[in-house]
Amino acid sequence: MNAQKIISLFLTLTMLWGCNFNKVSNSIEIPAGWELFNVPSNASLRGLSPLTSEIIWASGSKGTWLLTTDGGNSWSSGVIDGLDTVDFRDIEGLSASTAIAISAGQPAVIYKTIDSGKTWVKKYEGPTEAFLDGIAFFKDQKGYVIGDPVGGKWMVLETLDQGEVWKWLDSSPKAEVGEGSFAASGSTILVDRDYVLFSSGGLKSRIFYSSDDGHQWEIYDTPILQGEPSQGIFSLSKLDNQNLIAVGGDYIKPDLADRNVILSDQINGSWKMKSDRLPSGYRSGVAYFPRYHWVIAVGPNGSDYSKDGGLTWDRFSDEGFHAVFMDKAQGSVWASGANGKIARLVY
Repeated sequence: MNAQKIISLFLTLTMLWGCNFNKVSNSIEIPAGWELFNVPSNASLRGLSPLTSEIIWASGSKGTWLLTTDGGNSWSSGVIDGLDTVDFRDIEGLSASTAIAISAGQPAVIYKTIDSGKTWVKKYEGPTEAFLDGIAFFKDQKGYVIGDPVGGKWMVLETLDQGEVWKWLDSSPKAEVGEGSFAASGSTILVDRDYVLFSSGGLKSRIFYSSDDGHQWEIYDTPILQGEPSQGIFSLSKLDNQNLIAVGGDYIKPDLADRNVILSDQINGSWKMKSDRLPSGYRSGVAYFPRYHWVIAVGPNGSDYSKDGGLTWDRFSDEGFHAVFMDKAQGSVWASGANGKIARLVY
């Protein structure tokens, strides 16, 4: 067979394979549920950072850290620096060897490992009033941590060297009385090349946006459920470069499906309540899975999905979780929750 025929055959097979793949992928309308994994921990796991479908970091109560490098078949685990009474509510994996974990409450600390969790080094400790809520990075170099207000000013911490040194920005915005951020899933903060965006909750639930790395801030009111300390935005996610989604509700009323999802079609714009059919309760985590154009929202009473960008929702599982994230390679979706629960979305 000459070279021209070989190339022609290859192109034909490629086209046929592509057509078949599209038929298969388009035929999947509904998530099938969750695949639960055996994890060597019974901690409450609110910190979750999947890098690929194989490499996933998690963290939580009792100082717990967890790492799998084989898609959940086996796990390494331990206690961060012996702090077995500390709740590490969020973790950011940078590689299979490097991760940064933050604690809520006291002590409010940031730890880093570069040897797959064998040792952890403290990189920051906040004042006695500090409470850290979430961490996010852009390109594994520049990162931000959001913490509840101290002295009326938000704690916006910045690193420019992969978490080695952290600085509380003098330009951190002011908060109103009764306003804080939620550390339910470590996902009330988004970071991109130039912007930082985070949400508040409680008596006021607003969006804080900076287009210049946290030096100046714009603040937007939102229509999500708010006005009580247990209410507001609990999680943010990007749908694309412009469209955003936020979920929440009231964590002491897990079955209340009231004003628990809002949308924005601008990174620095207003937020609206557009959903006709809401998620089936308070939701603490949300993630977008572009492969099937699904938005997945989780909370303690179950899991919902939307296939129209958050306009309408359907419940697909009674499994409850704290957090949900798509891996950074965009190939899988993972969730974590109470009693050492970690799962992968089945589709």
